[in-house]
Amino acid sequence: MTKQIGDRGEVLVAQLLEANGWRILATQWRCRWGELDLIACDRQWLLFIEVKTRSDRNWDTDGSLAITAQKQAKIIKAASIFLSQHSHLATLACRFDVALVRRATRTQDQISPAGSEFLLKSYIEQAFVT
Repeated sequence: MTKQIGDRGEVLVAQLLEANGWRILATQWRCRWGELDLIACDRQWLLFIEVKTRSDRNWDTDGSLAITAQKQAKIIKAASIFLSQHSHLATLACRFDVALVRRATRTQDQISPAGSEFLLKSYIEQAFVT
């Protein structure tokens, strides 16, 4: 169930990025260092986006506590491997963003206009640097 909730959060963020002109290159890209939730680009930037989806009663209210220095290091290593396999993207500037998604309760005022029970709580550009 937790994986399904996380997947729904990632789909929401991917849809929002695409609606704002970003092209999604990969979702749930895996290598030996872990997984990159979303990889997106435009003409200037290559984004590696970590998505954290939480429910109302989660101990880590918005998911930001899960982005530890150790997690950041794994994401950076995975991004390096991705870039080594996709050298044509090496001319783009890289950015590590974090999207914090909330799974809303079923009350009408918390459901987004599209009817989704998932809401983007915060999108942090350049959440960490290499």
